[in-house]
Amino acid sequence: QALAAAEGVRLLDTHSDPDHHRSVFWLAGGPGRLAEALVQGAKEAAGWIDLTTPRGVHPHVGALDVAPIVYTKDEHRGAACAEALLTAARLGEEAGLPVYLYGILADGRTRADLRRGGLKALRTILPDFGPREPDPRRGAVLVAARPPLVAFNFEIEGDEELARDIAAEVRRLEGVRALGLWLETAAVAQVSVNIEDHRATPLPRLLEEVSSRTRVSATELVGLAPAEAFAGWPANVEIRHRQTIEDALGS
Repeated sequence: QALAAAEGVRLLDTHSDPDHHRSVFWLAGGPGRLAEALVQGAKEAAGWIDLTTPRGVHPHVGALDVAPIVYTKDEHRGAACAEALLTAARLGEEAGLPVYLYGILADGRTRADLRRGGLKALRTILPDFGPREPDPRRGAVLVAARPPLVAFNFEIEGDEELARDIAAEVRRLEGVRALGLWLETAAVAQVSVNIEDHRATPLPRLLEEVSSRTRVSATELVGLAPAEAFAGWPANVEIRHRQTIEDALGS
């Protein structure tokens, strides 16, 4: 509710998962609007989320862990960078969070670089905005401007070790980041993937790579993805929560 309360902002999608123990929110808004929504969302999250309690299998460093400003057209890149910097400054000043930039705003520094070692390791890096020391309950927030990525999960037949082996293999593909996990609630191994460039490594290619090692029992999209990301996907393989950015925006 806090994220969607800002004037001119729409909540397009929410995805929550008990094993990853995180929620992903997709918002749409104009210049200045998203920064306001994220500040209010960060303040509300700080009242509900305590990072000193167990937080699931997904890497993280903050209650509001990442806040990327996503642009869907190349001509909007400059505006997205400006909004991301405004967001970062306001999160530091008004929400009192240490803010770390990544991606094109930080010479290519990645989320993984900043999450590696958790909050303890992050304390050794000077934040770009906000207080020097993160509160252990609220942590920090990572901010970027970027094009859409495809967050996608493959549930497989096998154990966590196999999932980790497959994740290591697909990380060799261009623009792919992956983790091998065991989901206690679902009692299944999962290869969790972020495809940062779906043109360089299409979704069907990833399906082929994972399927070459074991049977894929289910697939799932987290959030939204560009419609073209599904080009060539086999009609007989269902994707849970399959939704496109274009449909969500009504364009």
